[in-house]
Amino acid sequence: MKDKKYKKRKLGFVPPEDWDFTNFGSVLEETQYGISTPEDSDGNHEMFKMNNYENGYMSPEGLATVSIDEDEFEKYRLNKGDLLFNRTNSHELVGKTGLFNLEGDYIFASYLIRLVLNDKKMLPKYANYYLNFNTAQQKLKVLATKGVSQSNINATNLRKHFHIAFPSTTQQKRIVDIFSSWDLAIEKIKDLISRKKVYKKGLMQQLLSGKKRFPEFEDEPWVEVKLGEVFNERKEKDCTHLDLVAITTDNGVIDRDKLDRKDTSSSNKDNYKRIAPGDIGYNTMRMWQGVSGYSELEGIVSPAYTIVTPIEDKVDGRFMSYLFKHPPIIDLFRRYSQGLVSDTLNLKYDNFAQIKVTIPESMDEQKKIRNTLLAADQEIDLLKEKLKAIKKQKKGLMQKLLTGKVRVNKELTKSESYA
Repeated sequence: MKDKKYKKRKLGFVPPEDWDFTNFGSVLEETQYGISTPEDSDGNHEMFKMNNYENGYMSPEGLATVSIDEDEFEKYRLNKGDLLFNRTNSHELVGKTGLFNLEGDYIFASYLIRLVLNDKKMLPKYANYYLNFNTAQQKLKVLATKGVSQSNINATNLRKHFHIAFPSTTQQKRIVDIFSSWDLAIEKIKDLISRKKVYKKGLMQQLLSGKKRFPEFEDEPWVEVKLGEVFNERKEKDCTHLDLVAITTDNGVIDRDKLDRKDTSSSNKDNYKRIAPGDIGYNTMRMWQGVSGYSELEGIVSPAYTIVTPIEDKVDGRFMSYLFKHPPIIDLFRRYSQGLVSDTLNLKYDNFAQIKVTIPESMDEQKKIRNTLLAADQEIDLLKEKLKAIKKQKKGLMQKLLTGKVRVNKELTKSESYA
């Protein structure tokens, strides 16, 4: 009988005494590396890769195709309930696992390992939750061999040196049912967010083109203006006392610390530009892709950005920030950008200033449109916060149920599982 210290070292937690404790290989019927063959856009079979991994499952969106014979197809054909383990990737993604739970004929790529479970010992859905929860992921990454840009976990190490602890299949089923309820709630919110985004997109198309008017403004004119007539460029530098902020496509201007990616900014920020509340900042080389944001913050941004300040008695800044996301206007940004190819296109202020747009002459109408779109954004943001909270709660519940800190009784109801 292994002592508690040994189990803690191998698992990252001490499981209940009545749970099985073993290496992962003891619950596996089979491990198999995927097929190594070039992709072919005219191929005869669809192939899953790691970029088809989505929240613990394998998604059929954007599958690659390959040309293989029927013998190879049968060898690598996926079966419902297979787990696909990411054996080679960045250190962050190596070890992620997706459950294949689809109907249809598919195969899998070489950087994945097919895991076939002995379901009399461990249910595939339970194993999928187990492999993807934080503590297990930490232990998997200990097994990874680091390369220059990628890490690798081979099948032998996974079978022999990754340890697991698990309850009876009856208990596993109850735990899976609880997590499935949470997953369903998460998917419903994600679907609602998607539908709200589609609604907002349609609203933008109608309101920003003038096709849909508010009754009180139906007789008010729209006028053509040059952007240089309603915006000034802000060129203030030497503001290193201000915090670094980031300009994002979807979330406007945010604190750089809230951005979930590596900080690649220069250590010398003397040339960084000041951005103030009410300004719009845009990526000079990516404005043709809609990379701009309205600022409610004061801070500094990279010299790669252009900062423009709305002339207050002529345009409403937030209204214009929505207009800058309107596809016909983004197309104008592309047409006025200079460069031979997409990678070199840039829209400096002098060219930006020459662009003509048609907008409501009435500031009140601009603000009415702005407030309508802002309300749609706020509704989406509330749903995003709700989604974030539910994911956090599920994560905490996983930590408790998959380590045995909380036991699932037969009488536990679905509603109680949310408590």
